[in-house]
Amino acid sequence: MTRSFSFAICLLTLSLLTACAGQPRLAKSDSSQYQTVERPVAGCAAGENPFDCDRRAILATQGGYEVQFRFEETVVLKPGYERKKPKRSMAFESVVLVEDTGKKISLQHILVMGGGTITKHWRQDWVYESPRHWVFVGDQRFEERERNAAEIPGTWTQLVYEVNDGPRYAGDGKWNHKYGISTWTSGRTWRPLPRREYTKRSDYQLINAENRQTITPQGWAHEQDNTKVIRMQDGKDIPLVREFGFNDYRRIEGYDFGPALAYWKGTSDFWSEVRARWANRFAANGSITLSLQTGDESFNTTLLDLGDAYMKNPQFDLYQKQLDDAFSKFVHVNTPPPALKR
Repeated sequence: MTRSFSFAICLLTLSLLTACAGQPRLAKSDSSQYQTVERPVAGCAAGENPFDCDRRAILATQGGYEVQFRFEETVVLKPGYERKKPKRSMAFESVVLVEDTGKKISLQHILVMGGGTITKHWRQDWVYESPRHWVFVGDQRFEERERNAAEIPGTWTQLVYEVNDGPRYAGDGKWNHKYGISTWTSGRTWRPLPRREYTKRSDYQLINAENRQTITPQGWAHEQDNTKVIRMQDGKDIPLVREFGFNDYRRIEGYDFGPALAYWKGTSDFWSEVRARWANRFAANGSITLSLQTGDESFNTTLLDLGDAYMKNPQFDLYQKQLDDAFSKFVHVNTPPPALKR
């Protein structure tokens, strides 16, 4: 990422503050040493173009956050199953702008840990009135699907990507700005096991989820209504248990997110090449399969290590063969499978 692009991000952030009106107010969480930066939520004014309100809500998720991740299994759906213990974790995360073309906004999440250690995290792309996009269909397969034309107007598709920039899950929905609160809710969608699960569990194979994102005075929140599902060899689906997820992104002051911005400035061109490889795989036949074993992090590690190497010596030709070899090993073009029932 060039210096001018980095500067453009800073200007955009300042413009968002202006759009929300007034000066940020500082508060402090009882459980954290870092102050919360509160800003009024803009919502959507009378007569304002909803498209502009939607864009403002999406772009408002940029910034530096202390994030609380909370997941709790709730309703047991399969006889004999016992709920697992709730999962709680915390992280510091910076959300930076990758691309904004008007009808497409791409945001990269970067974890910042002690001593300035960083890890490239997930990416979210938002596409307005997308006519088609890839979906997860189970068994590590993803394929592109046409959408029902009648369901497209006014919707934003959220495409969520792995740390290796590979597809993870996608959902379509509309932003709702009633009562001055901006919330986007997806339809139900299939997704693979999250990292918090696939490194430890193999008793279910996929999740059916509804996702909701809300812009709050303190940042933004991501709620998940998940149903964990067992996929039998004959294709039959057996619901196992429901789970509620709540990820709270609290905008803070006093924590050094500089290493995240420096990392993205030094590696964004490398990751642009990675994204191009994924796009080429889908363009070949509209469907891919990943050959990764449960809990296998070797593909992620390879790409993250190459990104670190590129930051130190940004000559892409030095890493192209290793990148090509990794994609050849783990990412395969395939014939589209039968449709997954909703």
